[in-house]
Amino acid sequence: MHPKTEEFLYFLLWTCDRLGRPTFRNLTDSFECWAYRNGFHRRLAELERRKLVEALSHSRPATALKACDRVVRLTESGRLHALGGRDPEAAWAREWDGQWRLALFDLPAAEGTRRNRLRNFLRAHGFGWLQNSVWIRPHPLDDQERALAQGERTVESLLFLEARPGAGETDEEIVAGAWDFQGINSLYARYQQIAEACPSKPVRDEEGAELLRQWAAKERAAWLKAIAFDPLLPERLLPKGYLGQRSWELRQHTLEFMAKQVRSCRFRLLPKNRAYAR
Repeated sequence: MHPKTEEFLYFLLWTCDRLGRPTFRNLTDSFECWAYRNGFHRRLAELERRKLVEALSHSRPATALKACDRVVRLTESGRLHALGGRDPEAAWAREWDGQWRLALFDLPAAEGTRRNRLRNFLRAHGFGWLQNSVWIRPHPLDDQERALAQGERTVESLLFLEARPGAGETDEEIVAGAWDFQGINSLYARYQQIAEACPSKPVRDEEGAELLRQWAAKERAAWLKAIAFDPLLPERLLPKGYLGQRSWELRQHTLEFMAKQVRSCRFRLLPKNRAYAR
């Protein structure tokens, strides 16, 4: 997806009332009509084509000039995409059966590219690096991971196991060994600093709108960086002092406050290097 379209999708999430499944409507007409007037109808059409947004009132294409009576809503896929691809609350609330899933691999140095690709895949799917070529996480394999496990490989090169500690090791020790929660907390601490520095004054001109846009870009980048390194473990496995949940609560409150700022201000903040008056 084009970076500007990514930012536009995030803007839709950011300017809603809640972080659930928001709808978008201008104070005087539909959100889509506002988007068309400001040149965003093509991006809106792209988001609809990818099923990241949906129109509620009728099925006319998002590029139609007269489609100014529609209400646009993020789909669940669109909401997750705007949040960075993962729902923290759902992850923390996920039940755990007490079994750890291990990925063990042994690839020769000559296959360094394949080995790095596998490591990146495991990291992106929430595995933590326990030791050497042993990666671990609490959740069962998903369809994509099962496909990897059933691909062209041998058990000597890649093996997935379900296991429990057998010599008295605690789950807390496993979590501490597999993930760098000190580093993760530092990213969340940085995010909290940015979130708490959100502009609090009403936006009355283009300069104020640009400051708000710059803050929004920093806020999003800091959150995505933190969430990318966080395995989002079930709540019973989270270590003491973990800052993820507090950061998520702060984010919800901050974005709800900023949404009110945007709706009440004279200038609309858009994902460009400028502001458009209503």
